Amino acid sequence: MSGDPGPVHVTSPDALSGLADIAVPEPVSWFPHTWGWWVIAGILLAAASVLAIRWARRYLANRYRREALQQCAALQASLDREDARADALAELAVLLKRTVLSAWPRPEVAALSGPAWIAFLRRHGPRASIDEPMERLLHDTEYRPGSLASFSRQDAHACARAVRNWIGSHRVST
Repeated sequence: MSGDPGPVHVTSPDALSGLADIAVPEPVSWFPHTWGWWVIAGILLAAASVLAIRWARRYLANRYRREALQQCAALQASLDREDARADALAELAVLLKRTVLSAWPRPEVAALSGPAWIAFLRRHGPRASIDEPMERLLHDTEYRPGSLASFSRQDAHACARAVRNWIGSHRVST
């Protein structure tokens, strides 16, 4: 046992000064190093730009629709009052025509009336929205405006729902 000196306890400051610090690697860069990542970034940026432009165009193109739906909601509130019901129904029919004139070329739709007007609405909107009360409203507004006072509260609200449904879901042919 004479060959083993035993554990060595180094307590002098000179012994610690000779040790080296732990080597920490450089942080990995997030910057792309190959041209393929630049191509992917360019494609993603172009796609995002195209989508943003399409969304903005669609948003601006549907401004008339949002305004018409707001006016429809305002008119719907007056359908419960019997003294204002006939005027509100007439305004609903006018609102529908103004909405169509905002979306289609004036020469194509301005002269439509009667069955041709109803056929146009059915062609470009949901067919179910032009039901019997709505048809009666469109005919009576045009040909017998005095008969609008005979609409019941339920029929008046059905017409307002039909107008709101048509405005909200019609498709403009381009």
